[in-house]
Amino acid sequence: MDKVAFTLDNGEEQDFYVIGKADVEDVSYILVAEEEEGDSDALILKDVSRDKTSEEAVYEMVDDERELQRAIAALHTVLEDVSIEI
Repeated sequence: MDKVAFTLDNGEEQDFYVIGKADVEDVSYILVAEEEEGDSDALILKDVSRDKTSEEAVYEMVDDERELQRAIAALHTVLEDVSIEI
């Protein structure tokens, strides 16, 4: 499982483990958690990068309920053994 450092809006860095990735209609979503194993709070983030060829990406939290449901459904198809609860 990849561990990735994210720079938060306040400039601080926080590490997250990337649990999985799924694409829906040309939009990439990742499921990240602070803990590598076990029950943990997790976030579903959307790639909003303008330059898709860059090594660095820009992610934001998914806050639209319908979009969140589509992302969860796509992540479930990739991550059969992971339970995602809102």
